[in-house]
Amino acid sequence: MRQFTAIVNPTAGGSAGVAVLLRVARLLRQAGAELETEYSRSLEHARDLAREAGQRSRVVLAVGGDGIAGGIGGALSGTDTLLGLVPAGRGNDFARALGLPTEPEALARVLLDGAPRAVDTIEVESAHGRAVVLGSVYAGVDALANRHANRSALFKGAASYYAGGLRAVASWRPAAYRVTVDGEQLAHRGYTVVAANSAYYGSGRIIAPGARVDDGLLEVVMIREAPRRLFFALMQELKSGDHVHRPEVRIVQGREVRIEADREVPWGADGEVDAVLPVTARVLPGALTVLG
Repeated sequence: MRQFTAIVNPTAGGSAGVAVLLRVARLLRQAGAELETEYSRSLEHARDLAREAGQRSRVVLAVGGDGIAGGIGGALSGTDTLLGLVPAGRGNDFARALGLPTEPEALARVLLDGAPRAVDTIEVESAHGRAVVLGSVYAGVDALANRHANRSALFKGAASYYAGGLRAVASWRPAAYRVTVDGEQLAHRGYTVVAANSAYYGSGRIIAPGARVDDGLLEVVMIREAPRRLFFALMQELKSGDHVHRPEVRIVQGREVRIEADREVPWGADGEVDAVLPVTARVLPGALTVLG
């Protein structure tokens, strides 16, 4: 029987993480599993708790949204520690990419009986140093939108992403990017560049429909300069992934992506935004083992 250590972001989704974990924990314990719970004070604290639990051969459960999932997943990348996700945040995009259920009974069954699966992670290098994340690295209007969403006191959940997006697009001026994919330089002027390991970002938006978490590749999505009214329409198409058919969208694949710009463009990863370009992202094939 698996032994679990749940690491909870107590503020994710308006404290939804605690409520979701209580329901899942009851089911795990009823099945005979051992579960201990740790509450993180910060993302770095969550990483430390995950490493310590992994050293004790525990299955680590990341309870919350994409921030804590990416932080803990990055900390466990390259180890043999098994990671489980209990999605309870605003976005839950990597859990969505794994096809995890949200209903507690079904999720508990995955955690108890699911087969381990090797997935890729993303090594990120910037002026802030090195980190490893799970879902995507994005630079441009979407990073600005995420920053607004994270700071929103008025809107919660998916609504915060939508409101943040409207605010970001209204003030955005296209940036001139230099994107280098596996050594090939690509000129790009527009709204964003996304290096995606997962198809989803921004609370269920399908930014890279062709991205797979276990193919050893990043999908690089570039949305070029266009009238704002067209970009708002394109934002709506992110719900279905239909934006990829527009001529303003270019997609290439690669293992290493460097993103630079002609001005201070914000970039983020897994819902966290605290830096500006340049940034380099490279895929780490099969570096993390997950349940799902």
